[in-house]
Amino acid sequence: MADPELVDVVVVGLGVGGEEVAGRLAEAGLTVVGVERDLVGGECPYWGCVPSKMMIRAANAIAEARRVDGLAGTAEVRPDWAPVAKRIREEATDTWDDTVAVRRFTGKGGRFVRGSARLDGPGRVRVGERVFHARHGIVLGTGTKPSVPPVDGLADTPYWTNRQAIEVEELPESLLVLGGGAIGLELAQVFARFGVRVTVVEALDRVLAVEEPEASEVAAAALRADGVEIHTGVRAQRVGHDGRGFTVHAADGAEFTAERLLVVTGRRAHLDELGLDTVGVDAGRRYLTVDDRLHVTEGIWAVGDVTGEGAFTHVAMYQAGIVVADLLAHARRADGGPDPSGTANATGGASGATGVGGSAGAVPRADYRALPRVTFTDPEVGAVGLTESQARERGVNVQVGLARLPSSARGWIHKAGNEGFVKLVADADQGVLIGATSVGPAGGEVLSGLAVAVHAAVPIARLRQMIYAYPTFHRAIEDALRDMS
Repeated sequence: MADPELVDVVVVGLGVGGEEVAGRLAEAGLTVVGVERDLVGGECPYWGCVPSKMMIRAANAIAEARRVDGLAGTAEVRPDWAPVAKRIREEATDTWDDTVAVRRFTGKGGRFVRGSARLDGPGRVRVGERVFHARHGIVLGTGTKPSVPPVDGLADTPYWTNRQAIEVEELPESLLVLGGGAIGLELAQVFARFGVRVTVVEALDRVLAVEEPEASEVAAAALRADGVEIHTGVRAQRVGHDGRGFTVHAADGAEFTAERLLVVTGRRAHLDELGLDTVGVDAGRRYLTVDDRLHVTEGIWAVGDVTGEGAFTHVAMYQAGIVVADLLAHARRADGGPDPSGTANATGGASGATGVGGSAGAVPRADYRALPRVTFTDPEVGAVGLTESQARERGVNVQVGLARLPSSARGWIHKAGNEGFVKLVADADQGVLIGATSVGPAGGEVLSGLAVAVHAAVPIARLRQMIYAYPTFHRAIEDALRDMS
């Protein structure tokens, strides 16, 4: 067997975060090996964010056309899935070919290796018969996979995960969705708007259970208006498939049938595949445990979904900036010279910038207090920071304000499709927002100002003194602030 090859950094998993880390370190002049067994870019561009939002954009266009009646005359809509599937193949995924992404990485100076990688002791990564010794560090960005519940009979059926749902070229007549989280609701609404009979089955007592109860109510009502059946508090006990369709048998005796079954009940990291035991790290956890600079253990960093800080592209990119800064600072210290890129002091910033939670020249530390998230249903559900219940569970002296969007000037003007609200959660003792939810036609966009307020701990008194443009959806923030008084 060949001797280990000495390189500066090995990045295992070139999803969104891993690709960003590997590319920027290579651009900084380090010798970087990037290993990926699937597609460079990961879940987001091929089976997640990008193609799903193309589907959502098309479905929302159908919904808007149907709203012409009563607003601007009459319109007839004939949904056609063919252009949607074509756009996903040709514009988003190159028919699930990552040639362009690989060239993007190697064009920055990185070396690409296709295969499955495992840790092989401190500083070492094995890919097949090849072994790389990383002089400065190893970065793990292996992402997550769908977490399929241990329901009797399910494993023996041709069920869908998000991947099959994204790749579909001909829609089924009916679809049963197991799981009422963000992915489940987004896809359920899309397929329903294209004429598929959709049923959602959720084990918890409400859909979007991680969000505010008011958001769950609005989302459920919107999907039901699109013809989606929603059953909550229902636990699947057994699944059958007869070659033509699926039957889900619930613990309470109920039965649900459909041509196709989509399972979206969560995701998890498969740590047992990484050889973590060779570096003294417990592989039995659901996710990798990292500190605020994304360290797993000496010489190893992790980035993206595998860290358990939320399966969001924006989290992976945020973490990537911290890992790049920390690794470049480490390389500078190890080599006894200047930072190879001159930018080790900030997340994606220039030399002399100030890092998160530190002074100029400091490596930033991860801070998730103002982590934003958006469920791209119609209406959109945007949220940042803590929900009301989370804040109360932490013993915070909570103050809440809520404004319904239809009661706002812009909501009243918007009329059809104006469902939503703005809810603010404040720490009354500190006088600052610690969480907020924005639901509406532009819920994710309205969230931006609220995210700034939570992140910067802007005093509520200062927010009340702001000028909010009229008539905008974000002006409902002013109404919610007034409701807090």
